Amino acid sequence: MHKRILLPTDGSTNAEKAGEYAISLADLSGAEIIVLNVIDTSYLDAIPQKDIRESLEKELRSDGNKAMEKFEKKIEEEECNGMCKNVKFKTLIKEGKPADMIIKTIDEEDVDQVIIGKNGKHGLERFLLGNTADRVVRNAKVPVNVIP
Repeated sequence: MHKRILLPTDGSTNAEKAGEYAISLADLSGAEIIVLNVIDTSYLDAIPQKDIRESLEKELRSDGNKAMEKFEKKIEEEECNGMCKNVKFKTLIKEGKPADMIIKTIDEEDVDQVIIGKNGKHGLERFLLGNTADRVVRNAKVPVNVIP
């Protein structure tokens, strides 16, 4: 059976640690890694000013693309310290609430396991958005490894 590992990333240091763990696990098991970045546009509807909402949405998309590019560049440059020669990668960028989109992607992509960094976002943003890793752990129907 071909295993599929979902690796949600937001470009944070904890997400990078989760990526390193996922790569080492996938190299040993021959699993495919699905790298997912969720652009959280869910709270933009609450902003009444259209120009501010559009500006924020554009910035969020840019941040999401940068997070994916950073991860891909790191893999290419370091070649995963020799550990990702046998690893297949698939990248996805989706929009919505991060935890909801992660749960949805588990079903859509027939994922066997999730590896996620703990508390990728900090401060006010984390307070507003909630703890994504915690919500995924509580709602996923597959094993979830939270990497500190």
